[in-house]
Order: sequence, then structure tokens, then C-alpha cells
Amino acid sequence: MPNDSIVKTVAVALGVCLVCSMMVAGAVVTLRPIQDRNIRLDRKRNVLLAAGLLEPDQKADIDALFARLEAEVVDLETGEPVPGEDPESFDPAVLLREPSGARSLPAEKDIAGIRRRPNRQVVYFLRENGRLRRVILPVYGKGLWSTMYGLIALGPDLNTVESFGFFAHAETPGLGGEVDNPRWKGQWIGKRVFDASGQPRLEVVKGRVPPDAPHAEHQVDGLSGATLTGRGVTNLVRFWLGEQGYGPLLERLRRERAAESAELEDSAESADSAP
Repeated sequence: MPNDSIVKTVAVALGVCLVCSMMVAGAVVTLRPIQDRNIRLDRKRNVLLAAGLLEPDQKADIDALFARLEAEVVDLETGEPVPGEDPESFDPAVLLREPSGARSLPAEKDIAGIRRRPNRQVVYFLRENGRLRRVILPVYGKGLWSTMYGLIALGPDLNTVESFGFFAHAETPGLGGEVDNPRWKGQWIGKRVFDASGQPRLEVVKGRVPPDAPHAEHQVDGLSGATLTGRGVTNLVRFWLGEQGYGPLLERLRRERAAESAELEDSAESADSAP
């Protein structure tokens, strides 16, 4: 056929499209295992950062460090572990696509702006000599422009923040994007989540927190020019650490901690009374 033939032009175009499609499909299939492994490694790296087992620029064997943590899939309604659920392959996004895998939230309780909350979530524990040192909890919620995904780590008292940060968001660079600023994230360390009544009171305020403020232990400096992002951070933290989120889990851990303390006291009394 002549080069200016419409049939030849269409045939060549279709042939190029077919070859390119096959190359792209082949690349996707070939690279999928590598992509999946990189996703898993990135998730583990973020958890290790929250656990305090890894520095931001540190090069280390991620899998070896991650083995120091205990992962557990938890039923958010009861706070109890889900038997037979593999934390390694668990994906809450799959639950959100299933009608029975998540619970719709009424507007007055959906302060994090997530609409539906998965029925189960994976959490991580750092223990030393059998004693809990940190619990690492995934959190997420709406900021100004995006859903922000992060991790918050609580100390053994289940009230003191040991670390907090986001690993995925699309907030405005230089404004809401300052949630990634190490200085701002450092302000969360040592803050107290719950007040005397057990209600989550941790919040991002507008402006700076005066050192002598009556509730300074529950407050973090706001982000300049990003009031709505800061409000979103407050809401997602309070949601996930409240009764709609990890409240039942934290209550279970408090009971276990109290039982451990009582057992240690009994052991100490037995040792003192021994001849």
C-alpha cells in the first residue's frame, strides 16, 4: 500500500499501540513484585521511625529491625486481637471496599472526615523484657486538601506521646505541608493525650502555646497560615485515640498493665516475707 494510504496509516498506528501496550503490560507484571516489596519496606521503615528504632537517614536492615516489633490485627470494636489475621498482608483499604468490612460514621462522630472506619486495624508493639515500651498506632483523616496518613506512638503509660508524624499527604508546601517539619513534629514528644477524666484533649492550637498555659501539656503550636490543616490534625488524633478508634484497645492495654503491676507487687511482697 502507498504511504499516504489511510488503511496503512491506521494499521501502523494500531500496530504501534499494540506493541507499546504489550511492553507496558509486561513491565507492570514484571515489576509488580518489586513494587510490592518496596511498599512493604516503606511501611516498615515508617513504623520503625515511630518506634524509635531507626533514625531518618540511617541505613539498616529494615526486616531485622522490624522483627523486634510485635504486629497485631485488632478488632476496633472490642480492642481484642483478631485470630488468624496476618498483619503482614493486612490492608484496611480492602475492608473499606467491603460493605461488612467497615462501619459508616454519623456526621457528628466523624470528626476526622473519613466517612467509614474499618472494623479492624493493624497496630505495633515494642516490648523490652516482656514489658510494653511503645504502642504504634496508624491514624488518618482529612486536612485542608488531602487525607493525611500518619503514625502516633504512645509510651508505656499509654498517655505520653513518644513520636508523631505523617508519611503521606498532599497539603500545601510551606503551609500545611509543615506537618513534615522535624521541629514541629518534635513538639509532640512528651505531650499528654488524655485529661484526668480519660478524654482525649491533645490539640493543635492557633499560634504558640504559652509555657505557663493551664493545658500546655495537651497543646502543640499551630502551623502559620495552615489553621485548617492544624484543625484536621487535632480532629484525627482525637478521633483515633477516642472511643470510635483505639479507645477499646487502649483500655485493654491498661487492664493488662494494671495486672502486670499487681503481679510484680505480689512477687515483691512474697520476696520480702520469705525467710
